[in-house]
Amino acid sequence: MPKERDEESGQYTESVSDDEILAFLDNQNGAGTVDVADAFDYKQPTAYRRLKRLEDEDRVTGRKIGGSLLWETIDT
Repeated sequence: MPKERDEESGQYTESVSDDEILAFLDNQNGAGTVDVADAFDYKQPTAYRRLKRLEDEDRVTGRKIGGSLLWETIDT
């Protein structure tokens, strides 16, 4: 399925909601960037940007384990 673009901005629209990503993280008890990328058919940099934005919004936290980041939801 081709990605759709917003007619005004020209940017691609998100086909996966933040809530879907948060639910995935909850169901997995946390996940790595690659796991999120695989689950939502994203490239790794795209998954990282989405997760980083959620972290900036205080909705997830990322912590380094070895050479990987483990992303978990923040209980509010």
